[in-house]
Amino acid sequence: MKKALLLLDRGSKEQDVKDELHAICTIAKERGNYHFSSYAFLEVTPPYIEEGINTCVKHGAEFLTIMPYFLYPGLKLKIAVKQSEEIASRMGLKYAITDCLNYHSTFVDIVRDRISEVKQREKIELSDNECHILLIGHGSSDKDARNAFVYIADSIRKNYKNVSFCFLELDKPDIVEGIQQSLANKPKALILVPYFLHRGAHIKHDVREEVDKALKNSNAGRAYMARHLGVDDKIVDVVLERAREVEKRFGV
Repeated sequence: MKKALLLLDRGSKEQDVKDELHAICTIAKERGNYHFSSYAFLEVTPPYIEEGINTCVKHGAEFLTIMPYFLYPGLKLKIAVKQSEEIASRMGLKYAITDCLNYHSTFVDIVRDRISEVKQREKIELSDNECHILLIGHGSSDKDARNAFVYIADSIRKNYKNVSFCFLELDKPDIVEGIQQSLANKPKALILVPYFLHRGAHIKHDVREEVDKALKNSNAGRAYMARHLGVDDKIVDVVLERAREVEKRFGV
């Protein structure tokens, strides 16, 4: 049976986002033995979900595994799943929808990787238990999304001097408050970790602007920015694990 994998993303006009999704799909296709793999967007710009599903079918897919490529459960994820179910059912397709990426220990490892990268890049010769960490999330009005994000912070807390978190929007504390509170502890090194999948507008502009605002009147030399999650073999591992979980139920 020819399998296809379709990642559902919220959507972005940024080419970097599309390039990162294409890279994830390419790696997943090869390692997961998929006949075809691609992505689709819920909103903002094509390809939208129906186009993404149709493309998989046109490439010969006999079974479609759909993954909501979201870090948290929330309203946008629920809309994406509902649309996918309606379209795939209407088309009479054999399909399965996976869980999203939340509550997976691999993302704890990836966050620690990003912190280690910063320490190496900036030649920070401090042990982990001397470093202060501030996780920056997007933010959501959905309590489940907040809980999934706080899970990451709680999971790394034992490894560092201090771990706190803040949000770009829709939740508190915001980035300025989060950085000010962290700097009040007089850290030897404050490492900021943007917990975002893509290098989209939020990473390129919004997060950076808020960080710069918070550090304007502070000793910025003590704060270091890690890179976003991006393209990572470990993320592909999670995608394939989630996919296999549902495919086994259908004997695929």
